[in-house]
Amino acid sequence: WLYSDHDIFIRELISNGSDAILKFKKLCSIGEATCSADEDFKITVTLDEEKRTITVSDNGIGMTAEEIEKYINQIAFSGAEDFLEQYKDKMDQDQIIGHFGLGFYSSFMVASTVEIHTLSYQEGAEPVIWSCDGGTDFEITSGTRTERGTDIILHISEDGETFLKEYKLRSIIEKYCNFMPTPIFLEVVKEEEEKEADTKDAQVDEDIEDAEAPEEPQPLNDIKPLYTKMPNECTDEEYKEFYRKTFMDFNEPLFWIHLNM
Repeated sequence: WLYSDHDIFIRELISNGSDAILKFKKLCSIGEATCSADEDFKITVTLDEEKRTITVSDNGIGMTAEEIEKYINQIAFSGAEDFLEQYKDKMDQDQIIGHFGLGFYSSFMVASTVEIHTLSYQEGAEPVIWSCDGGTDFEITSGTRTERGTDIILHISEDGETFLKEYKLRSIIEKYCNFMPTPIFLEVVKEEEEKEADTKDAQVDEDIEDAEAPEEPQPLNDIKPLYTKMPNECTDEEYKEFYRKTFMDFNEPLFWIHLNM
């Protein structure tokens, strides 16, 4: 009853992933955690239509079994609020977007079962799997994850079948998550027939001397939108493209005013 539109479950889960990454980066910046300077922080949404799953993955702060008990099972608590309170004297104005609690439960609008596979950044932490079918019972077991971060796996119910289509999922991410500060990628698991066709195409391409190299996957969102820049850093074409993409109007804007406040 909290939500009128089922599609915002994607926004909630991706927001949680973005928060997890922001928290970890903040801990690194204040010496509470260690990460490499060139670490590739990102959120990946994986669609597997055949298995009827949508997975939202991040390489952020991760969770321990105790944190799952507190922030997932006891939904009145807010991981974001506790984090801000603990580090309020060391943090600047960086935004924690969502609260990993009630928002997470929006996933049960479209999923019959939800799993969390997570590994905390804390030294000596053990990987954990949490699973629930939307009732009052849940299960916590040892996991197999070897890298820091979290996978949220949604086993889509009949009510959520429409979200198993790539175009639908892509359009929702672009609608709700376009300006989130972490790159968001969409991966689609292909069926065996498609894989075989792609393999044959690749073999043909290898025989063509001037075949173009495959393009690198591009994030669906713009992590540095115009409103985070100074006016002298933006070109006219960037303003026009921002307008077209944000408001889905393929005409050019009549004019624009850029305020920094």
